Amino acid sequence: MRKSFRLIVTVLAIAIVLSLSGGILSYAQSEKYVVATSADWPPFEWVDGNGNYVGFDMDVMRAIAIIEGYEIEIRDIGFDALIPALKAGKVDILAAGLEITPERTEVLDCSDHYWEIDQGVLVREDSDLNIISALSTSGNKVGAQRGTTQAGWLEDNLVKKGVKIKLELYETNDLGIMDLVNGRIDAYMADTPAAAAFAKSNPIKIVGIVSTGGKLAFYVQKNDSKKLLPRLNDGLKKLKGDTWDNLVDAYFTGDLTKITKCYAQCSHYLTVEKDVTTYAKKLAECMTAK
Repeated sequence: MRKSFRLIVTVLAIAIVLSLSGGILSYAQSEKYVVATSADWPPFEWVDGNGNYVGFDMDVMRAIAIIEGYEIEIRDIGFDALIPALKAGKVDILAAGLEITPERTEVLDCSDHYWEIDQGVLVREDSDLNIISALSTSGNKVGAQRGTTQAGWLEDNLVKKGVKIKLELYETNDLGIMDLVNGRIDAYMADTPAAAAFAKSNPIKIVGIVSTGGKLAFYVQKNDSKKLLPRLNDGLKKLKGDTWDNLVDAYFTGDLTKITKCYAQCSHYLTVEKDVTTYAKKLAECMTAK
């Protein structure tokens, strides 16, 4: 009877240990972080025809996750909600073309910068406005996305200094571009890569560049309690080279109208095979093919 009891206890103990070990292993394998974005800003982040989050930022996030050994879930929450969501701990990483600014780094921590940008001024194709008249003519309506450095620049350098333009702020870039195309505003300011992408796919043009030397970075919570910054920075370093160059070619040289087809053809290299190098190469070939 005692032997039987000891045997039962031993079996239960082994079962508990195995169960705990399995739980620990399962936890390690399912390490996941939420990446928040504002998916209205090609070529960095937008939604393709199949509902996938695509763009340079999105693929860099996926690639770093594979390199660093964790999973990510991408959520589109709108630009103005990004910083409050991260501060509240509702998301873990911001990847949305965010520039490094003193105001942001006061409340959040940022990665090494990965891109440098200026600001493009867009008008309709048939407009006679140039960069000076677009931004200085009294009564002109000039748009920007709410909460962005473009909105801040227009407010600080024009409105507050007495330039009689009317600043129109939008929740998404798409809404602002639509108003520009339809003549409801006279000009729109966006970061240069996005401005170029919008000009390719809409009857609008860039009439000038405001040089601000902005630097883009990914953001995490202040003090980085989850220790994500070292992994983000390490992943960025490991991506540099052919893989990085191919992603740049795909999104900044390639035809963005091909993204639905090309992502469908190539995404299995990321999602199934976890092969970042091959994915970037194949995507670049597909996006730049004549």
